[in-house]
Amino acid sequence: MEREIIDGEGLILGRLASSVAKRLLNEKDTEIVIVNAERVVISGSKERIFKDYKEKKDRGSREKGPFYPKMPDRIVKRTIRGMLPYKQAKGREALSRVNVYLGIPDEYETMVQKKVENAGAERLSRKYVTIGEVSEKLGWVAKQR
Repeated sequence: MEREIIDGEGLILGRLASSVAKRLLNEKDTEIVIVNAERVVISGSKERIFKDYKEKKDRGSREKGPFYPKMPDRIVKRTIRGMLPYKQAKGREALSRVNVYLGIPDEYETMVQKKVENAGAERLSRKYVTIGEVSEKLGWVAKQR
């Protein structure tokens, strides 16, 4: 199985997730690894983004869902899941072939990391927030390496 590493630093979350989801559905023998998940960006004003993600987090209860993650890597994977038919066998199988990591694990440091075309945040001037910042607002505590 072919493994592809994508560096998430500076990539827009929705564009990254949609391109990864499309490739997972179309290429059955590809495993995708996303590193630096905490540096993926969400475009828009800080206040609106923080409010939207707080609403998503508070929507469920502890006993009954929907459960929304706090950690940046899990937020990225949940966003990819939302773009897959995860209630069907092909969607579950596709989701099992994506791995998302905080930072860069030692095993992937030497491998070539790719960027996704049209997902870069070069055109964003100042209206964006990193997923790490959103996660910290939701209550995630980043561990120092």
